[in-house]
Amino acid sequence: MPDQFRPPSALPSALTGVLQARTAVYAAFALAGVQFAAFASRIPEVKAALNLSASDLGLTLLAISVGSLVALPTSGWLVQRFGASRTVAAGMVMAIVGLSLAGIGADLWHSRAILSVGLTLAGLGIGSWDVAMNIEGAAVEQQLGRSIMPRFHAAFSAGTVLSALLGAALSAGGIPIVLHLVATGVAVGLIGSWSVGRFLPRTAEDADHVPSGMAEPAASAPVSMRGAWTEPRTLLIGFVTLAAAFTEGTANDWLSVAFVEGHSQPPWAGVLGLATFLIFMTIGRVAGTWMLDRYGRVLVLRITLSLAVVGALMVVFGSTPVAYAGAACWGIGSSLGFPLGMSAAADDPVHAAARVSVVSTIGYLAFLAGPPLLGFLGDHVGVLRALLVVGAMVALALLGVPAMREPQRSTAHDADPA
Repeated sequence: MPDQFRPPSALPSALTGVLQARTAVYAAFALAGVQFAAFASRIPEVKAALNLSASDLGLTLLAISVGSLVALPTSGWLVQRFGASRTVAAGMVMAIVGLSLAGIGADLWHSRAILSVGLTLAGLGIGSWDVAMNIEGAAVEQQLGRSIMPRFHAAFSAGTVLSALLGAALSAGGIPIVLHLVATGVAVGLIGSWSVGRFLPRTAEDADHVPSGMAEPAASAPVSMRGAWTEPRTLLIGFVTLAAAFTEGTANDWLSVAFVEGHSQPPWAGVLGLATFLIFMTIGRVAGTWMLDRYGRVLVLRITLSLAVVGALMVVFGSTPVAYAGAACWGIGSSLGFPLGMSAAADDPVHAAARVSVVSTIGYLAFLAGPPLLGFLGDHVGVLRALLVVGAMVALALLGVPAMREPQRSTAHDADPA
């Protein structure tokens, strides 16, 4: 009887553990999306509550990127030292506490300083959480012998969609920002404690062990954290990931504001614009696995990144209905760049921890530079027109897309459908 048709009790114990870890990684990605979008969905109200200009908001949002950028370079080492489960758990706690403090600063104390401190703490947590769950996802992908990283990121997108829709409803209902963020944090913490307890039981010393019947790691010594920063292909992958993250992050931070200020929509309608983007990003990540298997990373990335440019132009120059359609195109176009950066960095499982850490750090530079850049442009040309900078970033990214090409692989194991 093929393994995929056996009841769980009939599966080898090692495979059962991998399948449980796969479910736990899906949960970790989804929870990260929920936590992130809970705050993102209330950004227009935060801006109004503190009477911030576009550039002020951009600089304030920079705090979360600074926190993440500080955490990212050391996150690979933390995973090797303490394990992915502990690193994700610690990141969750910091993110929950940080965003709750940000809600207090914006909603109760009307303090930009407190908001910034909360966002910085949240960024520290989100950065370590992000790298650790991607490394765990790469380990699960390795042991299953199947390419499933885009689906993990689809889980993140699904979490953002549900959270953004909930945020739109709470915004329309007048629910305070702080109540929304604290309640979300409690829920994420409870489910997250279940998730991290089901990660793969591995340490840095046994990371090279693969159960019998699983995919074998490459027979080479792991690259050091410092050495990964000198690899041309890793840096090119990071460059493409940087542009893809900028394209995605620009929409996350500014799309709802653009609908409110550029298209004269109420805050809840602006959040629906963001939700439209996130819904179609999720669709792109789910459908993208089939496209990647059929056409490969390079062609698919060229098409999708170009579609992101078309979507951004529709948002900027179209009427309100056209702008919503543009948000959908933008979502599909932005769907695969970042997860494929993680997959490409983890092509050689032995070197995944160092390379994923490097690519994540480079990618998150977009979240560092994006908010203030768009904010300053928004002060001069309006937030809506400032979104045109997406096109320039994607044009640069297209030059580096060939570095994302997948290596030749043996036939994937059919132990379980991804």
